[in-house]
Amino acid sequence: MEEIDIAIDAMKEIKKMREEAGMTKKMFSDFFGIPFRTLQDWEAGLRKPPDYVVRLLPYKLKAEWDYDKRRPKTSESTESEG
Repeated sequence: MEEIDIAIDAMKEIKKMREEAGMTKKMFSDFFGIPFRTLQDWEAGLRKPPDYVVRLLPYKLKAEWDYDKRRPKTSESTESEG
């Protein structure tokens, strides 16, 4: 039962990250280099992503995704933040 709860939590967390970033499943899978079908399976709860992946996704999003413009950060946007 605990394994199912962990898979559901991972599924919800990944979907939440994707939606907050304003990405489609295709955009999200391309951005992270995750096969589209794998992402579909994770969000549907058919497969559980590795724990380290769930922990690392937010770091890449924060570093490389512009939430306001809903696109990858450019060198200009990262320079203005520093």
